[in-house]
Amino acid sequence: MYAVIRIGAGQERVAEGQVVRVDLRPEAEGSSIELQPVLVVDGDKVLAGPALQGATVTATITGQEKGKKINALTYKAKANQRKRWGHRQKYTTVTINKISTK
Repeated sequence: MYAVIRIGAGQERVAEGQVVRVDLRPEAEGSSIELQPVLVVDGDKVLAGPALQGATVTATITGQEKGKKINALTYKAKANQRKRWGHRQKYTTVTINKISTK
């Protein structure tokens, strides 16, 4: 059994026991959250749309981590104009505990 959940800015395919890295969430480490699935597949049975009424995915927040550092440089030729910048995305790691349908 697996589910497709909408979390943050995207969607993730998850199964029970899987650890997923998602966009940063405000909840504390160790707290439990409920996510709404977009699609649930259980063998040959596929649930989507109105059939998902009451279906939930329970997960536990296991920690936070940082992604890879991105460095960039912009410049304009012959104008002596340069700018260096960087970015490092923050993520929350989530463990999927249970996928339940009604």
